[in-house]
Order: sequence, then C-alpha cells, then structure tokens
Amino acid sequence: MDAVPVHSMGVNVGQVAPDFTLPAGDGSRVKLSELCAVGQVVLVFFPFAFTGVCRSELRALEAMKEQFANEGATIVAISCDSPYSLQTFAEAENLTFTLLSDFWPHGEVCQAFDVFLEDKGFATRGTFILDQERIVRWSLIHGPGVERDPTLYLEALQY
Repeated sequence: MDAVPVHSMGVNVGQVAPDFTLPAGDGSRVKLSELCAVGQVVLVFFPFAFTGVCRSELRALEAMKEQFANEGATIVAISCDSPYSLQTFAEAENLTFTLLSDFWPHGEVCQAFDVFLEDKGFATRGTFILDQERIVRWSLIHGPGVERDPTLYLEALQY
C-alpha cells in the first residue's frame, strides 16, 4: 500500500520554524538555530524508540547519512522518549545522527510543529527540511504507522 500523508499542515512551507533547545541522550543540549546556522536541517519527528516502523525508518536514514551530508544537510530525529531511552536506542541501532528528546515539557516542540497526537501522547511522523534561516522549505506529515521514504527528503534537498 502506498504511503498516504495524513495532512501537510504543521509549520507551513515558507514560514520560519520555531526555535528550540532540546536534550540529546549524551546530556548535551541542542539548539535548532545553531544547527541551521551550519546548513540545512532535516527534522524527523517519530513516535517511539524501539518500535518496528521507527527502527526501520531511522536505520534507513543512518544508511543514507553521507548522502544527506553531501547535500549540506544534518539529520535530527525527535521523539517524546526520555533522553536516556533515546541514547540506549541510538547505541542499540548504531545511529550516529542526533536524537533529541521532547520528553519535558511533554511534547512541547512536537506541538509547536503540529505533529503531537495529544490523545495518544506522542508525535506522529512529521518531516521538515529547514534552511539556514530556519525557513521550512519542504514538509510532509504521515500517520504514526506509515513508514516514510527518506529518498523523498534527498530529492527535496536538491531543489
């Protein structure tokens, strides 16, 4: 079955994405505006660490990490898991890109990007490509059980 977007709302293409600072599993704090200052950022919101579709998606991103770097883009994945869960997940899956925790205040960044499923308490699958000024250049939002195709992100980066 083809992946069908749930909607394409969230922060709209052409708008400045909200800035945020979130903890990573290694204890560092990562600020979006600082990442964007270096180059394009591919923000990938996902429901949960250690789940089938999330594991598959993030492994695919890891396998393509060099291709994203060649396009001048950094991959950043965000969920409402705790930083400790994300660090354990990254180690278990050999993920070397940044995983950020929107654990507390619970889902605040996910809500700002309109990808938080309030009735469920977790993020849906939202992807946003941001330029160096944090302007959203491309976005797509899928339901929680729909696996995304990361080659679409690479195609979007090339325009």
